[in-house]
Amino acid sequence: MPELPEVEVVRRGLAPWAVGRTVTAVDVVDPRSVRRQLGGPDAFTTALTGRRLAAAVRRGKFLWLPLTDAGPLAPDDGAAPSALVVHLGMSGQVLIQPAGKPDENHLRIRLHLAPELSTPADVEAVDASSVVDAPAPDEPEQQLRFVDQRIFGGMHVDRLVGTEDGAPGGAGSDAPLIPSSAAHIARDPLDPAFDAAAFTARLRRRRTGIKRALLDQSLISGIGNIYADESLWRARLHYARPTETLRRSEVERVLAACREVMGTALEAGGTSFDALYVNVNGQSGYFDRSLAVYGQTGRLCPRCSANGRHSVIRRDSLMNRGSFTCPVCQPRPRNARW
Repeated sequence: MPELPEVEVVRRGLAPWAVGRTVTAVDVVDPRSVRRQLGGPDAFTTALTGRRLAAAVRRGKFLWLPLTDAGPLAPDDGAAPSALVVHLGMSGQVLIQPAGKPDENHLRIRLHLAPELSTPADVEAVDASSVVDAPAPDEPEQQLRFVDQRIFGGMHVDRLVGTEDGAPGGAGSDAPLIPSSAAHIARDPLDPAFDAAAFTARLRRRRTGIKRALLDQSLISGIGNIYADESLWRARLHYARPTETLRRSEVERVLAACREVMGTALEAGGTSFDALYVNVNGQSGYFDRSLAVYGQTGRLCPRCSANGRHSVIRRDSLMNRGSFTCPVCQPRPRNARW
């Protein structure tokens, strides 16, 4: 499942191509991909047609595009600001394609975007660090296509609510707004408004294992199975270490490892094991080449090998998924919590 770096790569790719464009038409190819929309496909189409995409915003693994301009709002929303919320799920892809390009296999939703890229005051500035060059003004109609093989992801239009702390909702916008369906999601460790002290206090009050806590998106967002394993390996902590026994210095070490591993993954374009995860150009990331423990069962631990020790990566089952550790530099605690 895409984690923070993969979703951020998609966000950066969307910004220069989609932000500032108006949705001229909507094709719901598969209604299952708008199942979260109150009112179904018709309400989804009505809520988007004629609206302008004002920004591309991300918190953790959650992605949304605020909507502006005089277009009909979703039923019962009144004048509340709204956004197009994108759930990538297990296999969702958001692609920007020219109108004449043949449809992809597993195409679920198609948004027709006006050829002109307008930049009124209510549209956020395009991120200059985006991984895709901005379009030329005379380009033909673009299409934002949602492709999803397994149909665990989807799109819906949701009202925006104020953030609890008054800080920006996420990366890509200064507005202190977040979709109501994502309001329970905690800030991620790359967010400037992330409160490390509050996180440490909440974490140490838990009675669970550190990996289970890192996967709890209401505690800290953006971290999934891959980056949890990689971060804990870098922090030299076992996934079953009880959270209540963690010292503040150890929590700081985990947070530093999370930021380091996700920052490195972001530079590599994310982690792709197959053709399911791609950026808006259809290109795969290559961080999988740098994985130290995740998926490395039976291989030597790179840190131990560098220190002249022989230690083989092992795989355990936790929460119906694999957890990968080095038994030497990540010893299992006696008072392990699952």
